[in-house]
This record gives sequence, C-alpha cells and structure tokens, in this order.
Amino acid sequence: MNMFGRVIMAFMPITPRALVRFFARRYVAGTELKDALKVMSELSSENTSFTVDVLGEDISSIDETEKFVREYTDLISAISKSEIDAHVSLKPTAFGLDIDYALAIEKLSEIVEMANKSEIFVRLDMEDSKLTELTLKATEDLYKKGHNNIGVVLQGRMFRTPDDLRRISKSMGKDADVRICKGIYLEPPDIAHTKYQDIVDATAEAISSALDLGMYVGIASHDIPVIEASLTELQNRGFLPDFQDPRDPVPTKRNGKGNGYEFQFLLGVRGDVRRRLASEGHLTRVYLPYGKQWYEYSMRRLRENPGVAWHVAKSVIFPWTNRR
Repeated sequence: MNMFGRVIMAFMPITPRALVRFFARRYVAGTELKDALKVMSELSSENTSFTVDVLGEDISSIDETEKFVREYTDLISAISKSEIDAHVSLKPTAFGLDIDYALAIEKLSEIVEMANKSEIFVRLDMEDSKLTELTLKATEDLYKKGHNNIGVVLQGRMFRTPDDLRRISKSMGKDADVRICKGIYLEPPDIAHTKYQDIVDATAEAISSALDLGMYVGIASHDIPVIEASLTELQNRGFLPDFQDPRDPVPTKRNGKGNGYEFQFLLGVRGDVRRRLASEGHLTRVYLPYGKQWYEYSMRRLRENPGVAWHVAKSVIFPWTNRR
C-alpha cells in the first residue's frame, strides 16, 4: 500500500492541478464558506454533526494570522445563524503559535471567546511532533484564561500519548475533551509506533484510557479494528446510546456533544460505517475542511503519508467500498 502511494507521489509534481482537485473534492468541501455550509446542509439529513476546519497552517509571517481570524469569525457567525450542528477545529500554527506564542494565544483566545458566546466548541488540531508540547501548552493556557469550550487532539501512534492523557485529565478535570486518532504524520521510531498493528493497538488503548480518566472522547478512526474495540470498551463500561454517561463524575456536557463520547470521520471516508453507527444511536461527527488552500492541504497530506494515496485511489476506482 505504501509502495503504491509512493508511486503516485512520484507523479504528483507533473499531475495537472485540475486532476488533483478531482480527487480532492471528495474530501474537501470547497474553497469558500458557502461551500462548507452547502455540504453540511446536504449531510445533515444523515443524522450527523460537524467539525469545520479552515485549511491553512505553517504561516511564514504573523501578519498572515489576520486572514484566519477573519475566516473563523465569519465561520462561527455563520454556524450560529444556521440550524446546523457544528463546531470548529483549527491549526494552531495558522495563528502563529510557532512564531509568536503570546500573540497566538491572544488571537486564539478571541476566537474561542466568540465561539463560546454561541455555544460552539473549538478543537486545537495536533500537528507533527515538533509542535506537540507547544499545542498542549496552548490548550492548557487557554483553559487557565477561563475558556472551557476547548479541546485538543492526541495521536495514538505517539509513545508520549498515555502521559499526555493523564496530564490533560489533571489540568482540565471534568472539562477535559480529547479527539484521539492514529495520527497522519509519519514520526520516527524512537518517539512513535511505526507498524500498523502497533498503531491500531496503541490508539485503541488510548481511547480506553481516556474513558477511564473521565474525559469526553472523540473516537476519530476509520480503522474497523479501532471502531470495534471502542464499541466493546463502551459496552463494557455501561455506555449506551441515548443514555446518561455512566461515569462519576460525568464530564462537562456541552451543546451538540454526546453522552461522554462520539465517533468522528473525515469527510468522504467510511460514510457507510458512520451511517450505521448513527442509526444505532451513537453521535457521529464529520470533520469537514474547506478553503482556498485545498491544493496545499492535499499535497501536504500525501507527502506526510503516501499511504493515503492508496485510500484516495481506491475510493475512485472502487467507489462502492467507500461511500461518502
């Protein structure tokens, strides 16, 4: 699979931009806010909620943060005026976290405060390992400023994740809210698992630990073994769809959230599994990216993990295996 991905990547520099867009359109809502609202409106009939992400990260100048502040301001305003059940997700580096930490916290605080007024939750995405500590610190510092409508992402493949789960649980208490995913970044073997089964097992264990620590848990995986393991762990702990979280104390209940957990999927991936889980009463959420930087986003994801190319190609060649 990775070999197939690397072959595709070898041809990407000479691949017409229009062809890249053809493949990307399944996974990116569009270039404008109106495109994201349209896709959410269409998918809302499938009994799902959303997390919206404005594409863009790794800015080179702090002045570039202003465009993201404006875009997220417009996004939050649009969600609050609509009947769509949606929260937002953002890349901390889009706000200059790795350039000017203090100013980034100031900008992020503005966004989180505005979102809070509309009962919208804000998730800080996790980027590669160079930014793990900085992102966790930003989450904790924003929480210390009184923002309890924030959460973070932790990646199952990272060796440090069990300790980070305990850290966030301690610093945020019943407000602790994590999205747990495998992680798309291919990290070195001295800090992360590199074999598929090890990554799957570590991700499933992280989800189990987060539940035991009393966190609200976003189970963000398209891997059937992780999903099935999570369902078993939920059942063993007495979680039932549409019933109260059985833990004591119960994590903070937020607008648009489930009873202690939810299942999350990328736009365009495992739609059949998402619909099945929703039909069984589980809260599901679609991670929905949009923005003018769709090309950079698509190319970066392929460079970071060439194995993704296989999944993209498979969905086009065998569309019945992965309905949107």
